[in-house]
Amino acid sequence: MNDKLQLPHLDYAALAPMLILFGIACVGVLVEGFVPRRVRHSVQLTLALAGLVAALVMVIRQGDKPVITAASAVAIDKPGLFLSGAIIVLGIVALLLIGERTLEPGGAFVAQAAVTANTDRDREQAARGGGATEVFPLAMFALGGMLLFATANDLLTMFVALEVFSLPLYLLCALARRRRLLSQEAAMKYFLLGSFASAFFLFGIALVYGYAGQVDFKAISAAVHAGGKDDILLYVGLAMLAIGLLFKAAAVPFHVWTPDVYQGAPTPITALMAACTKVAAFGGLLRLVYVGFEGTKWTIQPVLGTIAVLTMIVGAILAVTQTDIKRLLAYSSIANAGYLLIGVISLNEKGLSSSLFYLVAYGFTVLAAFGVVTLVRDADGEATHLSRWAGLGRRSPLYASLFTFILLAFAGLPLTSGFTAKVGVFAAAVDGDQTWLVIAGVVSSAILAFPYLRVVVMMWLSEPAESTPAVSIPGAMTAAALVIGTVATLVLGVAPGALLEVTQNAGRFLS
Repeated sequence: MNDKLQLPHLDYAALAPMLILFGIACVGVLVEGFVPRRVRHSVQLTLALAGLVAALVMVIRQGDKPVITAASAVAIDKPGLFLSGAIIVLGIVALLLIGERTLEPGGAFVAQAAVTANTDRDREQAARGGGATEVFPLAMFALGGMLLFATANDLLTMFVALEVFSLPLYLLCALARRRRLLSQEAAMKYFLLGSFASAFFLFGIALVYGYAGQVDFKAISAAVHAGGKDDILLYVGLAMLAIGLLFKAAAVPFHVWTPDVYQGAPTPITALMAACTKVAAFGGLLRLVYVGFEGTKWTIQPVLGTIAVLTMIVGAILAVTQTDIKRLLAYSSIANAGYLLIGVISLNEKGLSSSLFYLVAYGFTVLAAFGVVTLVRDADGEATHLSRWAGLGRRSPLYASLFTFILLAFAGLPLTSGFTAKVGVFAAAVDGDQTWLVIAGVVSSAILAFPYLRVVVMMWLSEPAESTPAVSIPGAMTAAALVIGTVATLVLGVAPGALLEVTQNAGRFLS
């Protein structure tokens, strides 16, 4: 899986996408200090969108010129370029949701996070205060860290990137304008559990270093193939590394943070995490499995296979019991992490390319789903309890139809991106002699279809109640996000050939 290439010491063109995002984030911090509040939102939004577009242009310009740079710490290879492009494109759509201010005065974010929740001052700022604009530089730091994480070529760089994109997300989860205590509780849970996961990851680095004597993936792979060393250090270290990555991927049994955080965080941030963080987490996991520890695949496959089965089944069963739409989508995200693991542990090029396709397809669909969630609201904000969605199809048939299509895509029905993505990972598993995972995946999909169809039935076959909220007219940015997500979900189901070709060409790592 290695390509011959010259190793430049530092290739600024290859590193440009993440450097642009980090630079925009730093400029955004200065904007917070020196630009008047009345124009700060528009300046920050313009800067962030321009930075993401510029970063995407640099990814495209890099094209088919893979390099290992920054003293071998960063591998800008084909999968890395694809993952970077996916994170940036999904980040643009998520940023449209973050920047929306027409649905609620001041937007989805609190004006002053330091104000004590549920006090008179807090209720006053929830009603009138302009939303915090520091969310934009924080989001840029997070997206820049995700790019570095997906292209890291050694474990220390991967750990630094993990912290760079995690710390801003911990803060962003606490900035919801409504339900402040729930938002702060979500941020605290995410921070505490994320800190434990980071500690496991760091201990894993230490143990793997004790085994291989180095932390870059090429040296680790060489040490694994050479053998003759203490395998306990290798396998315990690998297990700890996996804990850190599987936590970010929301795989069982490291999933417990996901429902509470998805429910409590501001919905645009939930969308950002569900789409972009999942791409980054699985990008790191793919690089770890396919490059650094490829020689341990006979040990990795049964362990990760068991985790994949548990993730699919637990996510599907617990989704059935949910009464909140954001928690339902959280357990759906957990189950989808299990389907993605099927592609990861197939350990063949079809598994790699199908995982890349799945990440993009799921990202667009979940962004559209949370975009619809932001529209269903009453005077107290978003109405996320499922009982409030009864009869929504009669109140707003357009958006109920849109959400129905999204749920059918999650269920994996034909002519949607969900069907194409699942067929891809299942086919890769069959080719990799992992048919037992396909059987578990089919069973899980059948179970998971029930909560999706229950929501559809509630929207269309129930009479609207007095508590059924109206659907707000989306602003331009939310409408654009919904159109992009929905069209992508349809196109990747009806005509997926172009993206499939790109993912097949991206199926080779450098080391």
